[in-house]
Formats: sequence, C-alpha cells, structure tokens
Amino acid sequence: MKKDRILLVEDDATLSFILQDALEREGFEVECAADGEMGLRRFREGGYALVVADVMMPRLDGFEMVRRIRDISPSVPVIFLTARTSLDDVVKGFDRGGDDYVRKPFQIAELVVRIKALLRRRDAEQVEDAMLRVGDCVLDFASQRLRTGTREVELSHIEAVILDELFRHPNEVVEARRLMWRVWQNDDYNNLNRLHGFIYKLRRYLSGSEGIDILNVRGVGYKLSLPRRGRDGDEV
Repeated sequence: MKKDRILLVEDDATLSFILQDALEREGFEVECAADGEMGLRRFREGGYALVVADVMMPRLDGFEMVRRIRDISPSVPVIFLTARTSLDDVVKGFDRGGDDYVRKPFQIAELVVRIKALLRRRDAEQVEDAMLRVGDCVLDFASQRLRTGTREVELSHIEAVILDELFRHPNEVVEARRLMWRVWQNDDYNNLNRLHGFIYKLRRYLSGSEGIDILNVRGVGYKLSLPRRGRDGDEV
C-alpha cells in the first residue's frame, strides 16, 4: 500500500526530528524542510498528500509559504504549527489557506489525529469528485478520459489537468498563470505558448459537445463557456 507523503516544514531541528520519527511510526512518509523557502522548493517537486508547517520561520514564514503553495495546489491539506495564540493569527492562518491550526506546545497524538482526519476528508472528496460533468461532457480524471455525447477521448495527463481546472469553474475566467502553476509548477512566460497549444487541442475534443467551448480571455486566461438557456430551457 502506497504511503501518504507529508511535507514537514519546521525550523526547530529537534522538534522536526521528533515529529518525523513519530509520523513515520504512524505509517507516513515524511520529507523535512528547515525554512519556508526550502519548503516551497520541496513542495514544487510534487507528490505530497499534506503539509505541516510552522509559522515563524526564517527566510519565508509559514503564512507566506502556504499562500504561494495555494497558487500551485488549491486543495492540498495544510496544518499550521505555532506558538501564536491570538485570534488574529488564527484567522490569518485560515485566510492564507490553512485547514487546521495546532498551538504549541501540543501532544503528538493530537497532531496525528488531526492529520488522519484531514486525509480522510480528502479521500472522501476525491471519490466524490472523481468524475466531473459539464453539460453533455464527462471528465473522468482518474482514467484521463473525456466523453462528449457518444464520443470518448483519451487524454494526456496535462490535458486532463487543464480540463479538470476548467471543469471545476464553468463560465468563470481561469487565469493562465494558475493553469501553468498547476501543470508545470511555475508561470514562466515560455510555457504560455505550450499552454495555448494544449487549449487548441482541447477545443477540438469539445467540438462534438452541445455548445461547450473554451474561450480565450485576452491577457488573462480562459473560460469554459456553456450554452445559455432560455426560459423554456432551450439553448440560446
């Protein structure tokens, strides 16, 4: 059985060692980083099921690190560890993208329980969201297949990732920068033409649907456009 990988970002070397040992005993695979910049670099390598991050760290604090992580992955669970106890700090942590907040000092058993609870919630959401339906199109991300009416297309991983993001935000503008971060973990301008190429292919795949298209929003990104419906329910 594949182990869930946890990214532990903590500048206290002793605490980091203790937590890594305890979490590995619980069956997790743990990668450690000593500050926010190192943590962000590690996260960009991909493959993490959850992030545990201290708040007060050198070079890049936990709040800012997680804010940047959210540009890469909006959904990975994040737990903050901190000695800060004010309500303002707790609110700030959740605003930056945290899912839970553990105050120091804490019992390791408490952290383990919170980690397992977040991963159970993630697993439940993944089952629920395994297939996304927009109009007459169905995206099966797990098998990387797109069905449009009676037609079925096998997607590349990158095509599936881009469609997954667009299908989750129908009739909304999705920034090109956000798509590039999700696909390539950066927003390098050189990747913009690559993104355009994938969008062109996806438009062709969707051409057999009932009026669904990907529109270019100049200078911003793309929008998955659904046909408007009249009062009687007919497409207009």
